[in-house]
Formats: sequence, C-alpha cells, structure tokens
Amino acid sequence: MKYKRGDQVEVVDLGPGFLGSNYSGNIISTFDDEYIVQFRTLLEDDSYGPLREFVKAEKIRLVPESVDVSSLNLGETVDVYANDGWWMGRVISKTGEFEYLVHFDRTNQDIMYLFPFIRVHQEWDAANDVWVYSRNP
Repeated sequence: MKYKRGDQVEVVDLGPGFLGSNYSGNIISTFDDEYIVQFRTLLEDDSYGPLREFVKAEKIRLVPESVDVSSLNLGETVDVYANDGWWMGRVISKTGEFEYLVHFDRTNQDIMYLFPFIRVHQEWDAANDVWVYSRNP
C-alpha cells in the first residue's frame, strides 16, 4: 500500500469542472488500488458531513511541503486556494503590496488574490512519490 490510514493527502481531478484543482483530505481506509478519502472542505450532498469518496491511487498525492517565498515572480506558476481547493494558474501582475493577478488557462480568467491564498506550484513525481519544486520563470 502506498498510503496508510491517517495520511494527509490531496486528490487531483475530481471530474468535469474540477480539472487543474487539488482537494485536501485524509486517508480513512485502504483497499487494493483505492482508498477512502475524507475531504476537509467538501461536504456530502446533504451538507451534514465531510465528503468521503473512493479514490484511485493515481489521483492521490501527499500534501506538498510548504515553500517559503516572500514574493512571487511574473509568469510564475502558482496554486491559488479558492472554492475549497487549490487551482493552478500563473501570476500575470502584482497589483498591490500583497495582491497578485492570476491567470487561469483552463477558464481564461484573470482573478485577483491576496498572497496568503497563493502557494508556489510544485509537480508530483509519481515514480518517486515526491513533489518537485522548480521555480519559474
């Protein structure tokens, strides 16, 4: 088993409308190549409890370690916390001391975010089960 009960993870690609996003949760149970993940921010349809879903191993990653930066570069790939998950975008301008305009290619939208809601994007290396940080541009 790759992950164990209690591991903090992020789940990618929950289906249509969620491409380019990651949602945080914990492993609740393990099966052959699937896990039950209890999400931290997503609720069941009845809104009475946290969403629990069977998720295939290839859609699960450990929560990335924090990368401490004091500012972001123009053109830098970032993840923005919005709508209960992390969404990948690109910094296109700095508009205030702690405000950045982020462009999302998938929706062709430019949206302003405060620095605390932005993290440096990292890529998941599935072969080695690690996050890879390579700052761009």
